[in-house]
Amino acid sequence: MTTFHVTQEGPVNALALNKDFSQVAICGRNVFKVYTIEEDKFREVCNVRASKHLNVGFSCNDVSWSPTDDHYLATAATNGHVSVWNLTKMGKAMQEQDYQDHKRTVNKVNFHASEPNKLISGSQDGTMRYFDIRVKSAVAVFYSNTESVRDVQFSPHSPYAFSAVSDNGSVQLWDIRKPEKYQQQYTAHSGPVFACDWHPEVTWLATASRDRTIKVWDLTNKPTLEYTIHTIASIGHVKWRPQRKYHIASCALVIDCSINVWDVRRPYIPFAAFNEHRDIASGVQWRGDPDIFLSSGRDSTLYHHSFNNASRPAAKANPQGLAVNNNGEIIFARKIPPFQTSASSTSSMTTPTSLAKATVGLMRKISMTQAIDQFHHASSMLQHFSHVNEMANYESESILALSKNYVLSGRSISEMCEHNSVVAREFGKPHLSVVWKIIKTMYGEEFLQNSIHAGSSNREEVAHNNINMSNISSAVIQIESTINSHRETETDQKSKAASDTQAAQFSGGDDETENEDQVDNVGTYTGFPTYLNVRSGLPKGDFSFGENELDMELDSLNADFHNVYRGYNHASADGSDWILPNEAFPIRHEIQDRSPPPEQFPNHHHSPDLHEDTQPIYQVEETSSTLISVSKIPKKSSWDPSSLVVETLKHHAILGDIQTAACVLIVLGDCRKFLKELDEATEEHWLLGYIEMLTSYKLWNNATQIIKLAWLPSVYQLNQQSTRINTNCGKCLKPLQRVGWLCDRCHSSKYALCSICNQVVKGLYVWCQGCSHGGHIAHMKQWVSTKKMCPTGCGHLCEYG
Repeated sequence: MTTFHVTQEGPVNALALNKDFSQVAICGRNVFKVYTIEEDKFREVCNVRASKHLNVGFSCNDVSWSPTDDHYLATAATNGHVSVWNLTKMGKAMQEQDYQDHKRTVNKVNFHASEPNKLISGSQDGTMRYFDIRVKSAVAVFYSNTESVRDVQFSPHSPYAFSAVSDNGSVQLWDIRKPEKYQQQYTAHSGPVFACDWHPEVTWLATASRDRTIKVWDLTNKPTLEYTIHTIASIGHVKWRPQRKYHIASCALVIDCSINVWDVRRPYIPFAAFNEHRDIASGVQWRGDPDIFLSSGRDSTLYHHSFNNASRPAAKANPQGLAVNNNGEIIFARKIPPFQTSASSTSSMTTPTSLAKATVGLMRKISMTQAIDQFHHASSMLQHFSHVNEMANYESESILALSKNYVLSGRSISEMCEHNSVVAREFGKPHLSVVWKIIKTMYGEEFLQNSIHAGSSNREEVAHNNINMSNISSAVIQIESTINSHRETETDQKSKAASDTQAAQFSGGDDETENEDQVDNVGTYTGFPTYLNVRSGLPKGDFSFGENELDMELDSLNADFHNVYRGYNHASADGSDWILPNEAFPIRHEIQDRSPPPEQFPNHHHSPDLHEDTQPIYQVEETSSTLISVSKIPKKSSWDPSSLVVETLKHHAILGDIQTAACVLIVLGDCRKFLKELDEATEEHWLLGYIEMLTSYKLWNNATQIIKLAWLPSVYQLNQQSTRINTNCGKCLKPLQRVGWLCDRCHSSKYALCSICNQVVKGLYVWCQGCSHGGHIAHMKQWVSTKKMCPTGCGHLCEYG
């Protein structure tokens, strides 16, 4: 058989076949015809609309051919009419009955499978009406109590049962002898159900819905969902394939113009597809042969299909796939060419001729297995790649260790950063240790003033610079004192006494002693002291510096001193009356002498040549030829590290280290306000991600700690959600609202009694989730330690834990 079609004057809404599948009737708004099906074409037998004497001025939604009598057709119309047609008559007499019982559009009409005079209809008015074509009105009315009935179908397994589907997603099962109420009702879909069809062999009912699924229900006893087919569009029509238990055809309402035949065991890809229609297909009818069916469509066509011309979507699917799990294992599936399979299965055949014969034999075997009624099977090989994932295990162990040992609250920023740095180093994370060190340097309490006073007034900046200079001076003095103590152990006591005497003459006391040996070892840079040559003289153990940290500190001090020196030179170049001597001399950095400036600048604060925000760069008092006291230092701009910190945290988050990003934010505390480039949404994302990570590792306490320390309402309110649990009454299942042992509905405490002591449990209560019996925790724990059966004798095997 080949595929052929015939074109109509307008869209075709439905079609029906007679009992011997030799004729087909089609109907639509402007179409109502009967065709005889020949070998390779349709031959028109009757055009009902061609008659001028018939009341056919309304469009047809559905058509049904009597399964027992070839003479009768029934149509459902949009104006609520149900008509019965006798094809043996002519003219006006052809329309034997015109029922007007429905008040709205009739969606479906169906003849009874064994009684030729009975038919049923379903309408938008929410009713189903049972007709006897020998009577002028409906003999029974079934009220579905829904807005619309979309489809009704008589069951082939019972002469009295029929099913109805409606817009509320429910399926109703009725007995035609009991129109007062349905036998069963269940919710089948989350959207309107447009079609249903009974399986011809087993008690299965297929339903199709707007939720883009086709579901197969086993109605032998209680409705049970057996299969679910997922489609790309809402389904309007379904029809089981004869002689194929697991095959069903479907038509979409929108988007998809194809007619798909599904194997319910393979729900994600069609078994076969027919793409001849150019618009939505409106109906499918099988010709009693599993390989031949007819379809109508909104493209004004009627098609005759053969399975020989079907496309197989599964054959076009990619037979290769790749999957990676979180342990780094890889599963790879690849298609095996026929010759490769034959070579592997016939390794003993080595000659080209024998290999060719094996390949042909294999191809013949594959062609037989992939017959017309078999789902496409691609030969593929599954390969599993795995390795000892030491790195993944190491990362997991590191995350656990850091989470349990980090300190995130209760101490100062410096202490927390120092502790966390040590923890990171101990657990093999030196780069994280450096990050914590840098955070301590930037936001520790001893460096916090620089960030707090950034952007303040000039007067505050000057004071801040003095404080900063004091810090630098203190650090240098500590280094100098260490060098002195080290030098003293190596110099002669006599030379030391002479040096002390000489230094005392300049400074006036032992507390300000600096010997010439120190001056020689300090070194000079364009007349200003440097400390680059003191590194080798430091005794080991006096300072705790990391690798290159001492070098960085000394370089920083040198840079600060050079900036001060350049400030002096700039001041001289700006018109000062004096010039700083260029010879090398030691400097006392402690700001102890706050004497006024030299007389060259007697009223510098009120000089008309200086603006209010332009203070003198320095004040200096020369106390001797080799000693000066600095009371004000050059103004220097504050460096804001916030952008660098934000960039670092984002870098760690991108690498998957959400732990570091979240923990640093928590440790910073109030200093988070300086991270202005970090938006609240990102902070929330990091915190929630870290909480989820801790939860995945079952670190419930740590996750709760993070929630508690969070500063965002969307995070710290997590612990305030879902904190109430209601126990239910064992009889009526109503939640116990007021107390946990008295039901407001039953007014009984029977189900709150301890199963062992039979007393009301007013404290902690434990119960078995299997049988709902329980009691005092101590009693139940003691019971299950020796016995397995429920203490009430219900026969349930209870578990405690």
